[in-house]
Amino acid sequence: MIAVYTITSGLHDEQSVAKLSDAFLSEVFPEGGFEFKGSNFADFGTHSLDLIYVRTGGAEGIFKQLLPEMLARGIERYYLLTSGKSNSLAASLEILSYLRQQGLEGEVLHGSADYLQHRIEVLGKVAEARKKLQGTRIGVIGQPSDWLIASQADPMALMDKLGVKLVEIPMEELLNEIAKAPKDNAPAEEEMAPNVRASYPGATQIYHALEVLVKKYELGAFTLRCFDLLTSVGNTGCLALASFNADGLPASCEGDVPALLSMMIAQALTGQTGFQANPSRIDVQSGEMLFAHCTVPFNMVTDWQYDTHFESGIGVGIHGNLPEGPVTVFKVSGKLDRHFAAEGELLYNQYEDNLCRTQVVLKLQPEDARYFLTNSIGNHHIILTGHCKELLEELL
Repeated sequence: MIAVYTITSGLHDEQSVAKLSDAFLSEVFPEGGFEFKGSNFADFGTHSLDLIYVRTGGAEGIFKQLLPEMLARGIERYYLLTSGKSNSLAASLEILSYLRQQGLEGEVLHGSADYLQHRIEVLGKVAEARKKLQGTRIGVIGQPSDWLIASQADPMALMDKLGVKLVEIPMEELLNEIAKAPKDNAPAEEEMAPNVRASYPGATQIYHALEVLVKKYELGAFTLRCFDLLTSVGNTGCLALASFNADGLPASCEGDVPALLSMMIAQALTGQTGFQANPSRIDVQSGEMLFAHCTVPFNMVTDWQYDTHFESGIGVGIHGNLPEGPVTVFKVSGKLDRHFAAEGELLYNQYEDNLCRTQVVLKLQPEDARYFLTNSIGNHHIILTGHCKELLEELL
């Protein structure tokens, strides 16, 4: 919910100001969708997005008087909405400067009705996403895979910046749950190679065991050291992760916490967890890149087939086809101090038997493709359908 509060100088005629205010808010919110609070700031800071509508000049002192109470509630960023009439912009700029002097953040929302509608929509989505992420418990089932030497996470940074908590779960606990979990038979109508069909029940056993851990530890996301399953149970987590991600619970491969954080942020902002994949080939000159991995959320693909896991040749992997069109490639670092977001196009899907099973070819700007060879944040990156760089950049 968006709430709009007002500050107004007593030197201005309230009736005239109210008339101008009603007209302005009708332009900015043509379909409503906000709660008008007026000058009562008692519950300021309790909504997804709180806007301070500076209605007139001369309101700076009123804001200064209100600020200590708002700071006591832990509010450190302020959005000042202004119509540009009655010297409201001048007052907003003075307030913004004062906020900066106090070491606080703020933004003046000013411009055309179209601009304000778009900007407020973006800010609203980001605020909702932050609210969703706050308090999320992230399961780390087993340690990150040994080869992810640059993909560690800083628990304190995650708590401070997103309000999420890492929960370490020993691999042995998952293995114990797998031993007790039920098995589902492979769907008779699905075409599968005999070895894949034989592995399907064991793959669902991993899924059901993970369900138990998600419930037990109240997890809102998890990452799995999945390669250990190849030797311990002779199967893979690809099917399970495809299912959890399709159901809206972010789940990443190989114990990769930064990849999982990227998926969580994307899911909170856009509703999709995204396709975690490795860059496999890069043409810097054209910007074309091949990404591949052995699992993909079922709800991201137009169709899929069950295959083996690439490296091991066992278990159940997912060969899916993603829709062609706009995409965004995204990744955050384990300290949340770096991120990459680039928009491009998914040109086509392909299949080669010497790569992970889901394979997509994207076209990015050459400078974005070059990032992977000069400044990449690990190997795994997240592919999202649609262009959503603006939302990702705003949250970070």
